[in-house]
Amino acid sequence: MLKVKRAGFFTSIQDQGRFGFRHIGVPVSGVMDEYSASIANNLLDNAEDAAVMELTMTGPMLEFENPTYIAISGADLSPKLNDRPIRINQVHKIAKGDILTFGKLQSGFRAYLAVKNGFGTGMFMKSRSYFRPVTPLHTIKDQMEIPIDTVTEYEPMISSVSPEPFHKEHELEVYRGPEYDMLVDRQLEAVFAGDFTIAKENNRMAYQLEETIPGHSISMLTSATLPGTVQYTPAGKLILLMKDGQTTGGYPRILQLTPTAICILSQKKFGDKIKFHLK
Repeated sequence: MLKVKRAGFFTSIQDQGRFGFRHIGVPVSGVMDEYSASIANNLLDNAEDAAVMELTMTGPMLEFENPTYIAISGADLSPKLNDRPIRINQVHKIAKGDILTFGKLQSGFRAYLAVKNGFGTGMFMKSRSYFRPVTPLHTIKDQMEIPIDTVTEYEPMISSVSPEPFHKEHELEVYRGPEYDMLVDRQLEAVFAGDFTIAKENNRMAYQLEETIPGHSISMLTSATLPGTVQYTPAGKLILLMKDGQTTGGYPRILQLTPTAICILSQKKFGDKIKFHLK
């Protein structure tokens, strides 16, 4: 078992996502940054869909009640094992009673903790990804105990990696959305001319931007949306849907983020800058 001594700001269990239920309004959920989560799992030779722990802005305090191996990727939250700093993007051996903590946010916004063979939390609608009301909890709570395998011997094929720091990029590649051609020249110019600032309203459901573009009076029926859909409100606000975002919406869908752009955006926080680039 893994005991949660302190849960952190917003810590949850996520896997690759919950597929096949969007027709009844259930979002995909799953890891926000698929690239970083896959690094952590790959370092441990885990299955692609092994559940990881997603840490947002601040990390938890965790006590391991049995030996295992771990890897952390994504944001650098200054991890420490028994009060000694450890590197991210590297495999670490864990002994019974070890304490993992996190400190100051150095870069990025979301980190991913993987354990050998993944976290053994319950399956709900074919996924371990936290999303209330599908799952009993939305986030991990203090004093929870999370099932993990006991692993005493393991020889990783690769013990550490140095991933490309693409999360430091601020350019998001996008495709044209279904309502893209409804935009007029001055609206298109505003979308692509300069930087936008991440607003305080950002979470697993959606990211909003502080700057607006010229508004519109487009009327449309409620239509399907996806993670990465960029919605355009009549007031000119841009809303970028993320992994827990709604499955339908009534605003024009003017852009669609690429999978890599979703990963980049998930590592941005309030005040960071982004820019759209049409692919």
